[in-house]
Amino acid sequence: MKHSIVHTLQKYLLNPPIKLALAIGLPLPGYALLETKGRKTGKPRRTPVGDGRIGNEFWLVAEHGMKAGYVRNIKRDPHVRLKLREGFKIRWHTGTAHLLSDDDPRERQRWLATNLPSSAGNARAVRLFGTQLLTVRIDLDG
Repeated sequence: MKHSIVHTLQKYLLNPPIKLALAIGLPLPGYALLETKGRKTGKPRRTPVGDGRIGNEFWLVAEHGMKAGYVRNIKRDPHVRLKLREGFKIRWHTGTAHLLSDDDPRERQRWLATNLPSSAGNARAVRLFGTQLLTVRIDLDG
């Protein structure tokens, strides 16, 4: 039940303005845009996520674990793109995603908040709305 309510709120109310801002090039602090390939259609699917870039790695905690569409897309094809903020600009990066079921997602969020203070708000929202937390690490190319 919680998953259905949260999913509907995110899909129709919370995510659209963030996706739009990132799509038109507004560098929103604390956010990134994850692009996966749709597992059924093969079309690009874009989802706003908390900015978890540390060096050449990008970390995120999926609120709904394997129920999240982008996680199922990653499982099918781990090659992704991320639209990341770099100062006052944003640009696309390619990478390979890894689903880390053995990682402790709550501890990962604490670690991220320590290393990236801008991710603390997102971590709180994920814990509040999350149903089956799952850590995802993306190794950025180049």
